[in-house]
Parts: sequence; structure tokens; C-alpha cells
Amino acid sequence: MPALPRLIVITDWRLPRTRLLSALERALEVGPTVAVQHRHPDAPARTFLEEARLLAALCQARGNPLFVNGRLDVALLVGAHLHLPARGPTVEDARPYLPAGRWVSAAVHDADEARLARGADLALVSPVYAPGSKPGDSRAPLGPEGFRALAAALPCPALALGGITPERAFLLPEAHGFAVISAILEAEDPAATARALLAAATRAVEPGAPLPPASPRQERA
Repeated sequence: MPALPRLIVITDWRLPRTRLLSALERALEVGPTVAVQHRHPDAPARTFLEEARLLAALCQARGNPLFVNGRLDVALLVGAHLHLPARGPTVEDARPYLPAGRWVSAAVHDADEARLARGADLALVSPVYAPGSKPGDSRAPLGPEGFRALAAALPCPALALGGITPERAFLLPEAHGFAVISAILEAEDPAATARALLAAATRAVEPGAPLPPASPRQERA
């Protein structure tokens, strides 16, 4: 069984497609513990599926996992893992329809959602910091202490999501890894940023070591 991902890059289809795919390609080159989550709220069904097929080909060619956000049917069609957003079907609802070996990740924002994540392989806990890609998000950031409390309540590894930078990642030693949008997609060097985040996840580099520069969105987060 492959190792669970330590870094999940969530798509932002508001970016030009060539720019998005280029950033993903460079991050995926870092290794198989980097995954992609296909997220495109409000996209027409055909567009969402076409994009999922594009990402599936990209990931399969490099041996990286792909998660599909909220669409069990699309995950099955492209052979992907499944991410379940909050206030949707639970892991127990979805698991019987997935083939053996497919992972399920769940969105977690509070203690009630942590309980509903029973049976998940991974939980994406957010927002740890104010998310740079969602300036209108009104939820109060959890901060390191809030993340720590939710991670301890979960029955599965927790990935920190929301305003994550390589510098902030070192403040979250309880994290199995990280889920990011702008940290990779807006980075000057997506591969270097991916390596820095993986180093933080595995504690392979001491805090204070030189890290890639923050993207413009990260600096505003």
C-alpha cells in the first residue's frame, strides 16, 4: 500500500490553465507523497469531469495520488481517491462504493466534524491560519493550538490547511502534512516550496533553515 500523502495541492481553476498545470507538474516532480485535490466549485459537470481526466493523466504519469472533491461519481470514473467536504455525505456513506485501496479524506473545521470523520484515511483541518486564497472566509483561524486540539481528537492523520507557508509549517509539529493552494500555485518555485513543506512534515530540516520566498498571496495571508 502506498504511503499517505504528506502534501496535497488543491486546484484553483481561476488561474490560467497553463499556469495551474505548470505549477502542479513542478510540485509533483518532488515525489509520490505530493498529491493533487481537484476542486472546482460551481463548475458544470462536464467541465469538472474533463478537468478531472486531465489531472488524472498528469498524476498517473508521475505516480502521484489524485483526490476528487465531493464527487464520488467522478472519482470512480477517473480512478481517483475521494475528498468529502463538510456538510455533505459522510465517510460511512461513501466508503461502501469505493474500490479497495481508495483513500477518503474529510474536511474538518470543528469537534463535531472531527467525530464525523470516523473511517477517513486523512483529515484536512482548517482554517489553521487566514487562507490567502479565500480572503472572504469569515471563520476564525484555529491557530496552532486549535489545530493541535482537533488533530488529537481525530482517528486519522491530520493535514493542516489554511494560510500554510513553509515557515508556519514548522509551528505545527502534530501535522502529518499540509494541504495548500497559493503556497504552491503562486510560488516562484513550486518544486522548492513543495520540498520545504515536505521537510517540515517529516522534520527533515531544522526551523530557521533557509526556505523559499513566500508568494504574494502568502504574504497577505
